[in-house]
Amino acid sequence: MKKYLLALFAVTLLIGCKCEKKKEILDFVNPLIGTDGHGHTFPGAAYPFGMVQLSPDTGLEGWDWCSGYHYSDASIIGFSHTHLSGTGRSDLMDVMIMPMVGDIKWQAGTKENPDMGYRSRFSHDEEWASPGYYKVKLQDYDVMAELTVSPHCGFHKYAFPNTGDAHIMLDLSHHFDTDSLILNTLNVVDRNTITGERQTKGWGEIGEKYWSNQKLYFVMQTSEPFQKVKVKVEDDLVDVEKAVGKDVKAVLDFGASENKTIKVKVGISAVSVENAKQNLEKEIPGWDFDQVLADTRSVWNKELSKIKIDATDSVSTVFYTALYHSLLAPYLYSDVNGEYRGFDGKTHKAEGFNQYTVFSLWDTFRAENPLITLLNPNIVNDFVNSMLTQYEEYGLLPIWPLWSSETNCMIGYHAVPVIVDAYFKGIRGYDVEKAYQAMKNSAMQNDFGVKELKEYGYIPYDKYNKSVSTALEYCYDDWCIAQMAKSLNKMDDYKYFMDRAMSYSAYFDKEYNLMNGLSSKKEFRRPFDPFYSSYKECDWVEGNSWQYSFFVPHDVQGLINLFGNKDKFVAALDTLFSMPSVISGHDVPLDISGLIGQYAHGNEPSHHVAYLYNYAGIPYKSQEKFHEIMYYLYTTAPDGLCGK
Repeated sequence: MKKYLLALFAVTLLIGCKCEKKKEILDFVNPLIGTDGHGHTFPGAAYPFGMVQLSPDTGLEGWDWCSGYHYSDASIIGFSHTHLSGTGRSDLMDVMIMPMVGDIKWQAGTKENPDMGYRSRFSHDEEWASPGYYKVKLQDYDVMAELTVSPHCGFHKYAFPNTGDAHIMLDLSHHFDTDSLILNTLNVVDRNTITGERQTKGWGEIGEKYWSNQKLYFVMQTSEPFQKVKVKVEDDLVDVEKAVGKDVKAVLDFGASENKTIKVKVGISAVSVENAKQNLEKEIPGWDFDQVLADTRSVWNKELSKIKIDATDSVSTVFYTALYHSLLAPYLYSDVNGEYRGFDGKTHKAEGFNQYTVFSLWDTFRAENPLITLLNPNIVNDFVNSMLTQYEEYGLLPIWPLWSSETNCMIGYHAVPVIVDAYFKGIRGYDVEKAYQAMKNSAMQNDFGVKELKEYGYIPYDKYNKSVSTALEYCYDDWCIAQMAKSLNKMDDYKYFMDRAMSYSAYFDKEYNLMNGLSSKKEFRRPFDPFYSSYKECDWVEGNSWQYSFFVPHDVQGLINLFGNKDKFVAALDTLFSMPSVISGHDVPLDISGLIGQYAHGNEPSHHVAYLYNYAGIPYKSQEKFHEIMYYLYTTAPDGLCGK
């Protein structure tokens, strides 16, 4: 009898094993990670490096709502088509759509009182997110919303309840105040189609010389005709089907619904309504939501499968979600016909490459861009060619371009290491000489402290704010230029930029064995507080002396020599990781987060520091720090990212 019982038990186990579905790579991606705390990510549907990020918006109250969504919120305003992920500034959130039932409400309402507007409550228990897909139950309307995307288009699917009045709101003024809104236009083409244009000032501020407006054109189509449309401009209902103004909204009335499903397709473009229409016709010609979703998820699976790991489910979730986030930006900017709107306000055509925007280079040059050279070298050629078009139209390489404007946000000319990394890895599908000249011109301009650097050989703190952080990052960029100059046999340039690259030692204050501000009289800042950081008058950018004193990635041995020897250097690293996690200053930057001692993993300047033990010949200490960072600062929870 025992034998039969054992056999039955064994068969039962085998059946159980066969029935358990093996997890695929996409199952390990949770876009909700990073939507809480200071992560600044969005949970909605996106395409790898796509133009559209179709995601819910929950609030716009402050810094932690940069992506438009925060996990702490309990109501959704609507679903807009463009979002930023992981940034420290808020922008985009264009062309917002919201399904509704019942009486029409023209205002969004507040989180404290959703009933005052068209926003709806929701529960995270009825919310699902995965690559290319988002789904949520809008509780106030009993509407199930599903979202997916193609590169240039958003696809909505709304399952309405049995109701006498199903509506869809189109809000073109969402996210921006009247000072930032420039112009919205809306045109009802027929009972299935609405087109329009949205112009905003946005974040980009590049002066009168260059075009600075963000322009977005759209075509919106519905799977069944709406019976009528109500349009509101500013505070007035207008009996027209073409509206122009700042605050422009429309409500589409679909009448009675007996559990009907209404689908909405939206194509966008930075060039024209006609291009938006072409994008839509090319990418989503029909109404098969499931097929578009399957196609997008197939692309995500291909991209994420380029790296295979053997790990626990929780570690796999952390890893593949991080990889997913790294493949969201830069964003595709040219249309299916190759056209894009340039920095000169004119329409250009990308010949032989795709144009991209949203190069958050201070954030990405350290790790994401080198990763992409390994995973997708072909797209790197597109990135470099996109940078060179900005150089042609704007005069300088990108710093932080957003659509057709340059934000000039953060420090350094970090397009340089991206180009040089590609060049030395043999990725050269661009004009190398033009790329070199563009790098040199950016490094020889007279703005952003470069004039002072050329005049003094360093950047004095009494001549330029944020002097030390700016100078240290220029040193690395200049070293990169020098290496390419040497490869191209431009030896005078090589010597010049190597001299600039080695100027980091000027800021090393031997009394403290830390980097410090240096005046135009070559005097170190006194009194000196190495814990101090500020958004305003400060030698540092989103950091302090402790965090920036180890930023010499191009000459680690030279940095070790400044400390005295390897033992003293390792002792300084030990002190960095073990001292109190206190930042002084009256307006300490919020970006300084994820602290282990004075090591700040929640922001970029510290990301290389744990590797420095290895350079000093103590690899086990690097391993210890990696373990601590990975297992304590990354989790599978919504607040599982310690910083943006």
